[in-house]
Amino acid sequence: MSKKPWHLDRRTFLKGFGVACMLPYFESMAMSSISKFITPTQPKRLCFLYFPNGVGIPPIESHYHKDWSWFPHGEGTDYKLTKTLSPLAPYRSDMSILGGLSHPNSRQLLGHIAGDTWLTGGDLRGEYRNNISIDQVAAKKLGQYTRFPSLSLSTDGGVGYKSRVSTLSFNSSGRPIPSEHRQREIFERYFSPNGTTSTNERRKSLHQGKKVVDLVLEDSKNLQRRLGANDKAKLDEYLTSLNQVEEQIKRNERWLDVPMKDFDASLINLDVDPVSAPQDYVRSMLDLIVLGFQTDSTRVISYMMAREDGMGFGDNFPKIALGLKGHHGISHDKARGHWEEWGRYDQWLTKQLAYFINKMKNTTDEHGSLLDNTLILYGSACSSTHNARNYPLVLAGGTNLGVKHGSYTKFEEKHTVMSNLFVSMLNKVDVPTEQFADSTGPLGSIL
Repeated sequence: MSKKPWHLDRRTFLKGFGVACMLPYFESMAMSSISKFITPTQPKRLCFLYFPNGVGIPPIESHYHKDWSWFPHGEGTDYKLTKTLSPLAPYRSDMSILGGLSHPNSRQLLGHIAGDTWLTGGDLRGEYRNNISIDQVAAKKLGQYTRFPSLSLSTDGGVGYKSRVSTLSFNSSGRPIPSEHRQREIFERYFSPNGTTSTNERRKSLHQGKKVVDLVLEDSKNLQRRLGANDKAKLDEYLTSLNQVEEQIKRNERWLDVPMKDFDASLINLDVDPVSAPQDYVRSMLDLIVLGFQTDSTRVISYMMAREDGMGFGDNFPKIALGLKGHHGISHDKARGHWEEWGRYDQWLTKQLAYFINKMKNTTDEHGSLLDNTLILYGSACSSTHNARNYPLVLAGGTNLGVKHGSYTKFEEKHTVMSNLFVSMLNKVDVPTEQFADSTGPLGSIL
């Protein structure tokens, strides 16, 4: 991973936040001394799952079109799933399939570059000018209620590089936020806040961290007076990241004495080997997402299941799981039968989504099913190979948020942009939003 200053966001002291009056509501606290500070509210959550390289969409004249086209046949509530999305059949009433949406500024880009804009709607035509991602807009508001404002997860970790990022999350300056990919480290960092050490030892460690940050800040400010304009700009970026780290340390410290909500993680495989069991690897990460929501540790999570353009380990999943080519290779293959091979891998990915929806549906907290209070967006920034239009999208969950599911809707590209979907999603989780990126208003129909 690059060592540029703008890659330092949330690396050392990641995303800690909290004050006692913002605790999630626990039934056992009903008569506690701190319950007078707590206002129980129904949690409203956002989750984003991304896969690269687009999907298989055989031409209508191909005999593969009937079985292996990603998008269903027909529209409205009477649509018919192909084999590709067939694993989602049990969840028709919990989800909607969306077609026709994309980001106008990305429509002429090479599809792989559009992955950088999936959650941002940024303009990368010419100079790289990305902006904040929807998950981070939500985290600013929803993070006040949880231990962590958001989690950014991926298969490869870090940020990658411009035009081929390995994260879905971007800060208010349009800079990528490092993602995390090692399940055991994620579990120990976020769900074992004290690890094997005592609270006092942890507090000492955080205090030492603050000292280190203070020293670096002081030295950096002294250095700034001796730098040229370009170096000053780089140092300013570094100092911004460092200030964020300092604030995160303080937030971690405030949560030290707050007990984590009880949970059972005995069935989560934290040491799965992706080389031999990619399905178990992906599902282990999905299990951690469920755990994050179940404990109300965070209400905003993004997960990049693999990286664009054949980069990163996720490109090997179809080789290991199905004995096919790499995912990027499949998307460019023109050999006889390649549509079925692509469809089989799209189906494999769909099975992972079905697993996640089922687990969210059958995991509850004091407010009911996690799925009913969570909006899940699954999809890619390409329809087929390099075509950054007509994104394949599934929106699931959120029944308690007023979402009306059960249909396949084809939106008209020239009249509807994907950022309109983001505006509606943010408003559904009580993050009042009139404008996001290039939006022209909220999305109608199911939202």
